[in-house]
Amino acid sequence: MGDGHWWQQGVLYQIYPRSFQDSNGDGVGDLRGILKRLPYLSDLGVDALWLSPIFPSPMADFGYDVADYVGVDPLFGSVADLDALIEGAHARNIKVLLDLVPNHTSDRHPWFIESRSSRDNPKRDWYIWRDPRPDGGPPTNWMSEFGGSAWEYDPQTGQCYYHAFLKQQPDLNWRNPAVRAAIYDMMRFWLRRGVDGFRVDVIWHLIKDDQFRDNPPNLDFHPGQPPHRRLIPLYTADRPEVHSVISEMRRVIDEFDERVLIGEIYLPIERLVTYYGVDLSGAHLPFNFALLNAPWNARLIARLVDEYEAALPPGGWPNWVLGNHDRPRIAGRIGREQIRVAAMLLLTLRGTPTVYYGEEIGMPQVPIPPERVQDPFEKNVPGVGVGRDGCRTPMQWTSQPYAGFSTTDPWLPLASDWRHENVEDARGRQFHPQSLPPTDCAAPLLAGADPGRLSSDRRGRRLVRVHSRRRR
Repeated sequence: MGDGHWWQQGVLYQIYPRSFQDSNGDGVGDLRGILKRLPYLSDLGVDALWLSPIFPSPMADFGYDVADYVGVDPLFGSVADLDALIEGAHARNIKVLLDLVPNHTSDRHPWFIESRSSRDNPKRDWYIWRDPRPDGGPPTNWMSEFGGSAWEYDPQTGQCYYHAFLKQQPDLNWRNPAVRAAIYDMMRFWLRRGVDGFRVDVIWHLIKDDQFRDNPPNLDFHPGQPPHRRLIPLYTADRPEVHSVISEMRRVIDEFDERVLIGEIYLPIERLVTYYGVDLSGAHLPFNFALLNAPWNARLIARLVDEYEAALPPGGWPNWVLGNHDRPRIAGRIGREQIRVAAMLLLTLRGTPTVYYGEEIGMPQVPIPPERVQDPFEKNVPGVGVGRDGCRTPMQWTSQPYAGFSTTDPWLPLASDWRHENVEDARGRQFHPQSLPPTDCAAPLLAGADPGRLSSDRRGRRLVRVHSRRRR
């Protein structure tokens, strides 16, 4: 049972800033665009916004390669724009969460520039450096999730640095207390500016094996899977020591009133729930992604729900996610005829739901022509279906040019249905439900919803003009 914290009673809404609303006509979404859409989000019933990274970045991985943890990339605006967004959201009783990316930085971050300058630089140990094998090969068999070895040779100092993702994203050494202190200071900087918490990127990756043992082979690997799945990441992720680091991070959060720590964790349920920490000293909400890959079968989902609830530690609060910026959209996974059912499931299961932008109007997974591919994962590992661009396409606001997202061609192509599947059209169906055919599944959370109440036998939830408060 919840004890009244806002993150237990609220609906989280993830915004991919590049794709939500462009305010200056450059084809890329920005903070002023989000500010412009706050009335919509308030009307939708959203309680908190989670913004994917907006920090200064070379954009090798679209913001997940951070070059400065205490700034805003000019592409998105300025720190003043972020302050204005936080103030505007708070005026509407909407919280704002930032995406914290502490596992790695950009290779253009000043810390890494110093670290790679010489072997005796004071920041050398801020990253993970090892000598090559005697034959010149990489220090271990560890693989990058974005393809190839996770070790990049640096001829300037004759050593290799570790990167779990792109070579432009060197991993920080979280065994170094100075690294942890620097990240915690950065967290305090944003918390003092009014940020209500963080979603922590790849939190289960933070600690690596200090003996640098090779990962074992994955006997279940089969052709067609991404190449990094050839190995079981036994020594590169989900290390036991990571929990003490997360507890430290949680203590920073607890220095401030009513803030939340959410962790991105792709692990089986029995491992996921350990990230609540001993006596709930870890993440408030270790993201539960079980529905992202679950077969769309009622009995199997019911069993999954029961297993998750049974695995929760005493007092652990559940949460549910249907989609995010890394996985195909729910409409593409289960079909448009089922997306209303999926929305009802998300919003009536016990626990905190996270809605990915566009899910409320049933945005589809968009096929991206090869010449328009932006995702470095897809570019590095083509042909196995790892591309993430299709779930990151611009928000469909109106039937006006470029779907009301921009005044110019957006950075990613729009879905083919944007002229008749958009917020404006869905609102029309909401207030004129007789115009919505029974089999039309557009706008699962807007069109046709009871504007006064959406409820289940277990609890009511406020979303999409829904004003009843959930039971705790």
